[in-house]
Amino acid sequence: MRALLVVNPAATTTSARTRDVLFHALASDLKLDVVTTEYRGHARDLARRAVDGGTHELVVALGGDGTVNEVVNGLLHHGPAPRELPRLAVVPGGSTNVFARALGLPNDAVEATGALLDALRDGTERTVGLGLAAGTPGTPDESVPARWFTFCAGLGFDASVIGRVEQQRERGKRSTHALYIRQMVRQFIGEPYRRQGAITIRRPGQDPVEGLALSIVCNTSPWTFLGNRPVYASPQASFDTALDVLGLTKLSTSAVTRYATQLLMSTPERGPRGKHVVGLHDVEDFTLQSQAPLPFQMDGDHLGLRTSVTFTGVRRALRVIV
Repeated sequence: MRALLVVNPAATTTSARTRDVLFHALASDLKLDVVTTEYRGHARDLARRAVDGGTHELVVALGGDGTVNEVVNGLLHHGPAPRELPRLAVVPGGSTNVFARALGLPNDAVEATGALLDALRDGTERTVGLGLAAGTPGTPDESVPARWFTFCAGLGFDASVIGRVEQQRERGKRSTHALYIRQMVRQFIGEPYRRQGAITIRRPGQDPVEGLALSIVCNTSPWTFLGNRPVYASPQASFDTALDVLGLTKLSTSAVTRYATQLLMSTPERGPRGKHVVGLHDVEDFTLQSQAPLPFQMDGDHLGLRTSVTFTGVRRALRVIV
């Protein structure tokens, strides 16, 4: 099998020596071409060229969730192929690696490479559903192009936190869980929408859900990890269904303390609950709208401000070696 290995050299948990070991291990079972990314969006361009040219049967992403997201968007530039879905493999190299870990892969790059080689020899793979988000027609965001996400998206508070983390990383700070927690606290202190929610969920044929102060869209569960601890915002979310939504209508100090504790103690059977919690499961089409522009994120990548985003849950969008 001919494979393209797309490598993010800035991946936070792999060294040049480790990556060299991984290259040789993968090359023992694959006809491997290795390309290192050089700019934001390069992984997407490489994966798209591999699909358009028909040069590779498999694209392997070595990096964090951002690298995986770019590769997925390149593979699905023309949408899921009706007869032959694109094929992806992942070697985790970021600080969190939510998509890879949700697939059941080890969080260590060397161990994950071993698991990938075993899967290739055994011929095992699975299909996964993905989320697709785009600017809503008839709104100021209608020109925003559609983009795929693998595990989550968010409008509002969580995207604000991610934006703060990215600013810190541009200043040289290392991406750590402690950095995320510090920025979450700082964002909460200055959050202008925590008292009165500005977000509305609109679904075809359903009454709108108004007054959300926080909105998280999940394509799988867990939503994220704090170290080795999985966090379940929408425990029922799955790669085999459409999308789930967690919304909170209140972000006061007492409410945040309560729901943050519930998230930390969440399990595959039980997530956040209470009178200020809105939970939707297996939703195929919906729109998040805001009274004012709010930060927007997909797969942990801050994408700027949005007032309206339309989501679609697409089942069986991609094949993954696992």
